[in-house]
Amino acid sequence: MKLFSYFYSSAAYRVRIALNIKGIEPDYVPISLHPDKKEQLSPEYLALNPEGRIPAIATEQGLLGQSMAILEWLEETYPQPSILPEDPWVRAKCRAFANTIACDIHPLNNLSVLNELKSRFGADQTGVTDWYHHWLERGFRPLEQLASDRGTEYLFGEVPTLAEICLIPQFKNARRWQFPLDAFPALEALEQACLALPAFDKAMPENQPDTPK
Repeated sequence: MKLFSYFYSSAAYRVRIALNIKGIEPDYVPISLHPDKKEQLSPEYLALNPEGRIPAIATEQGLLGQSMAILEWLEETYPQPSILPEDPWVRAKCRAFANTIACDIHPLNNLSVLNELKSRFGADQTGVTDWYHHWLERGFRPLEQLASDRGTEYLFGEVPTLAEICLIPQFKNARRWQFPLDAFPALEALEQACLALPAFDKAMPENQPDTPK
């Protein structure tokens, strides 16, 4: 298996966490998203992945993009240890939590969207930051309530699940964009608990082969 990744991609970060939890070590293939390189748009990479996005995995069956699809495939192909709760209702709630991040927050704060705000709509850096913070705050608010009301060590049980796999990279982005986290103590506590685990620590952007030294 090969993982096409970029150290600062939060979507790739999700996949790295899941791979670590499941004890899978693919070949790491760095694809730089840096504006000066844009390797995701190179003819060589587009020939493999016409979406021109990160992450993607190459398997004996072919290439698969989109982090959430990759995570579901990993769960179905390598079911143990599981990244989803056993109970169907709790499993659905876990997916809903994860999708609040993957579908509501992340796409609106994706680099391509932020660049469009600048190039097409004339937003300055202050405006872009306000946009970024708005969608973080709107998404984190209900997630904080869910985290505060839980009765388990982690969000949906005694081990991290798909919910934390999506949450921790988004928190990393929030810190990178200097988003104030004082109003989200339950989520912040989960972040600290997860980062103490080897699977999460190993997946951090600063611990990747393509991290600038």
